[in-house]
Amino acid sequence: MDTFLDALQWPAMMITLTAAWLIASQSSRRRTVGFWCFIASNVLWIAWALHDEAYALIALQVGLFALNVRGVRKNDPELR
Repeated sequence: MDTFLDALQWPAMMITLTAAWLIASQSSRRRTVGFWCFIASNVLWIAWALHDEAYALIALQVGLFALNVRGVRKNDPELR
């Protein structure tokens, strides 16, 4: 299980980069998908940080999670 959790940082990083790419889009739909990707990466980073006892990273990801939820709401007209 430790090997799996140690490796979790790599998909978290790839999803974060993909999310950043999508957030830069002029399409509201792509930006919304980007925020959902960021939310998925927040969850993965928190799981990895719990395993590594990286509590500052957990706090950061919780704050970013809240901002990403806000981004989803602002970019999806049905959720406004």
